[in-house]
Amino acid sequence: MSSSALAVDAERVARLAELRRVVEGALEGKPGVVELATVAFLARGHILIEDVPGVGKTTLARALARAVGAKMNRVQFTSDLLPSDLLGVSVYDQRRSEFSLRRGPIFSHVLLADEINRSSPRTQSALLEAMGDGQVSIDGQTLALPEPFLVLATQNPQDFAGTFPLPESQLDRFMLRLSIGYPPPHVETRLILEPALDRVDRVKPVLDPEELTVLQAEVDGVDIDHALATYLQALIAATRSSSALSLGASPRAAKNLSQAARARALLHGRGYCIADDIQELAVPLLAHRVRLAAHAEGYVPSREEAEGVVRDIVGRVPVPL
Repeated sequence: MSSSALAVDAERVARLAELRRVVEGALEGKPGVVELATVAFLARGHILIEDVPGVGKTTLARALARAVGAKMNRVQFTSDLLPSDLLGVSVYDQRRSEFSLRRGPIFSHVLLADEINRSSPRTQSALLEAMGDGQVSIDGQTLALPEPFLVLATQNPQDFAGTFPLPESQLDRFMLRLSIGYPPPHVETRLILEPALDRVDRVKPVLDPEELTVLQAEVDGVDIDHALATYLQALIAATRSSSALSLGASPRAAKNLSQAARARALLHGRGYCIADDIQELAVPLLAHRVRLAAHAEGYVPSREEAEGVVRDIVGRVPVPL
């Protein structure tokens, strides 16, 4: 640990623990998913949830937004969705003889992009500037998005009919790819007994957007020492030299992994990173950014295969002592 490591305030740690607790109350039985989503939010990252319908993807987005007092907009992505439907459009005002901007749903703190792979590449690409730079360009104007800003996108891995797979440039903008999975039996039983209960309605704000941006800035001050930085780079380099992969992780992936590791350390009450922070995040952060080596024509590799390769790489790269 470096002598410059951030001193973490106990009250701040308690606030972050409360944030996790209230979100877990809405998405019961999934503490690991909630932790990863919170890490992405703290690290100014975006989240791709790849899972079957009805497991709580919207619940997670709504609970995160409510817990930090943020504005959330949901957009159902379809094949006929246009970039202007997402970003907004300039409309001519005859009374004033001028154009005025009608802002689209992207102007929010949390954008839930539901079934993102059902929209055309043109519409998907409208998100790139927003996710990369926190701004959008409309009719020659560059407009800043609210802070904090999080895109939480979903896609169904079981139904590929009528979809447009996300290109590598789009996937690389997502810090983490998650899968929620089915709830534990006791949680599902409770959902059956209380079908009308909306658990998100019980989520109370524990932070406001301004406080969250302060915490996001503090993530930058969490220390990663030289040995850990070298270890992280070795993991990234191993994805580029692996015979199982035809495309390794990008420098953006390396920066995202270091930032997410810092956020996880802060979430756990530390002002410095340890190897566990990197190892726990490597699979959800890297597996969607790599491409498996060529298989037989027409074969579509599963998410589990890519995750297995990354997990194997993490197991083989030596951890600094």
